Order: sequence, then structure tokens, then C-alpha cells
Amino acid sequence: MNTPINEDKLNALLGRVVVDFGAVSIAPLVLIGEELGLYKALAAHGPLTSTELATQTGTRERYVREWLNAQAASGYVDYLADSGRYRLSPEQALAFADEDSPAFVIGAFQTTLAAGRIAGKLKDAFVSGEGIGWHEHDHALFHGIERFFRSGYIGNLTRHWIPAVAGMEDRLRAGARVADIGCGHGASTILMAQAYPASTFTGFDYHAESVASANRRAQAAGVADRCRFEVASAKDYPGRGYDIIAVFDALHDMGDPVGASRHVLTTLAPDGIWMIVEPYAGDRIEENLNPVGRAYYAGSTLICTPCSLAQEVGLALGAQAGEARMREVVTSAGFTQFRRATQTPFNLVYEARP
Repeated sequence: MNTPINEDKLNALLGRVVVDFGAVSIAPLVLIGEELGLYKALAAHGPLTSTELATQTGTRERYVREWLNAQAASGYVDYLADSGRYRLSPEQALAFADEDSPAFVIGAFQTTLAAGRIAGKLKDAFVSGEGIGWHEHDHALFHGIERFFRSGYIGNLTRHWIPAVAGMEDRLRAGARVADIGCGHGASTILMAQAYPASTFTGFDYHAESVASANRRAQAAGVADRCRFEVASAKDYPGRGYDIIAVFDALHDMGDPVGASRHVLTTLAPDGIWMIVEPYAGDRIEENLNPVGRAYYAGSTLICTPCSLAQEVGLALGAQAGEARMREVVTSAGFTQFRRATQTPFNLVYEARP
């Protein structure tokens, strides 16, 4: 017996699909707009007609007009029908034109498009069960990830997260020795170095090209005298007696997060602090069936889970591991104290101590 179709449910589903394929289609246009300076010109000189924006950016009006209408239909740009001009509201400018804004979103589009370029490999991995290493991704992913997470770090790291970890801010102000594990391009490390000039920072990452980029960025930021980066994995990075160790949005990506946690314990001072930042997630699947969970589950399928499966052990926690699993990982490695220090809609911040 065939199950009858509920027309209202079908129409609601199809409406959602229209939103989704529109979102997929707008993503490359967002990156084109950023790369050509369309958003920044509109923020600086708008409201503008399509002809005026094309003149400002050295582009062709007919392309710009269609681009602007796609942006306006997405709510990313405002169209002023009375004058035929387009503008960015202050909120839209923060999201699309200001790279130092905590609301800057271009990195999310860049990450998503770059991650999808392994679709062929990922399809094969679904069958074979093999992993796909971080280094095997299109290099645009590395830049997108940094830009995506950097926005959250700008808005929260020194203002909210560090103060929420007991005693951490006082130590950083007084002068602490800090290790940032899985640092990527060094956004989190450099932001901390800029905020706490009495402390010294070493970032570690297994990806040599990211480390080279991080050292260049530290030099450009004027903190290279006390902020440096080295190639090393989470289970073999050098040094002992660190006052503070941080892992930002990376522990769940590791093949052996328990082994990495054990190494953190051996390299941390007896009274040291380990700050762990992870994607926001509940412990049960049903708690994560929402827009944030959707984005993280998709990213986890494309990036995090295959990355972990490509490494030894291959625990594959995924980006939606939740607090209970993270607690199990950290305490099974020998840490005796673990607590949720704070949270945002996108992150959970944990504090662990020996």
C-alpha cells in the first residue's frame, strides 16, 4: 500500500530546496564580489548604481548589474527602487566588507566551496572507508578556514573566552609561556600575542605550508619576536612546562585525540591550564538538528571525519562530538579537572587541568 503524499509537507520541502540551491549558487558570486572589491566599494561609496559600481571597480556593468540583483535577492545588499541604486547597510558591511569584523562571513563561503572540491575522493572514501588528509584538500580551504574562525576569535577570544577560564587572563598579562596546537595559519596565536605582550607564544601544526604562512603573518603583525610557529604534530610537539596550552577547533580533527591529550598533559606545567575550543554541539543527535548543527555536520563529513580517519587510530569524533565525548577523551588521558568555561552559538570552550 502506497503512503499518501502530504502536499503541504512536499511544498514545504521543495521550498527549502529552492533556498538551498539558491544558496549554493550565490556562494561563488560572494567570492567573486569580494575578490573584485565590489562589497568594499559599495560600503565605501554607496549607494551606487550598477554603472557607478562598475566604474569604481573597473568591471563591466552588465555583469555587475546581475551580480547586484542576485545579492539583493539574497538580502546581502539593499536595492533602493526609487533611485535604482544599491547599498550595503552597516550590518551587511560588517558581514561582507570588513575582514576585521567579528561578523565577517566570506571565509565560510570560501571554506564550503573549497571543501567540496574533494567530492570525487570523498565518494570513493564512502566505499573504501579510507580517510582524506588535511593536506590533500584544495589550498583555498586552508585560507577559508582561517578567515572563518578568525572572525569568531576576534569577537570572543580575548573578550570572553580567556576571561572565562579561571586565572588564564592574569597569567597571560603577567607573562606566560603558551603553546597553540593545531594552529593552522596562526590567527588565534597572533591575536593572543597582540593582546598579551608580556607572554610568549609558539604555534605548532603538522602542515608545513600553513606554518610558513603563520610565521609570515606574525612578522607582518609585529609580534614575531615573541610569537613563532613550528612544524610538529599534536603528539610530538616539543617543550615542557607550558603555563597554558590551547587547541582551537582542532581536537576533534585528530586521529588520536586521547594520545594528543596525553601529550598535552606531559608538556603542561603542574599548575598549567589547557583551553580547548570546539564547535558547539549537544550530546544527542536531536539537539544538533538545527542550522548550526547542519553546517557543522556537513563540514564534518567533508573535512573533519575524513581528516581523522586518515590518521593513526582514526577515532573520528566529528565536529559535533559534544561535551560528554570531549570530557571522556580528556579525562581518559589523565586530566582530573574538566569543565565548560563558556559558550557561544558556534563554540564550546572547555577548561582542563592536570
